[in-house]
Amino acid sequence: MSQTTAGRVPGQPSGPGAEGSRGVLGRLLLFLRQVVGELRKVVTPTRRELVNYVLVVLVFVAFMMVLISVLDLAFGQAALWVFGQGSNAAGG
Repeated sequence: MSQTTAGRVPGQPSGPGAEGSRGVLGRLLLFLRQVVGELRKVVTPTRRELVNYVLVVLVFVAFMMVLISVLDLAFGQAALWVFGQGSNAAGG
């Protein structure tokens, strides 16, 4: 839906109390009209774009898995180095 420079939707009441004068059903219908208007603006990606987006996401997820695994291993080894194996402190 296009809006005027004043920020109001054409064909809708303006002025003080315009929102309050609308009933629940009127507000719901306005909301639904605005949702449909926004959905008409959505552009569906082409097959090639979709494949590129999927590949980018998969590469990023794989990279993050490797990064988190390496950090987990490093912090685990650091914890073992700082606190020891635990069997020597038990006394036997």
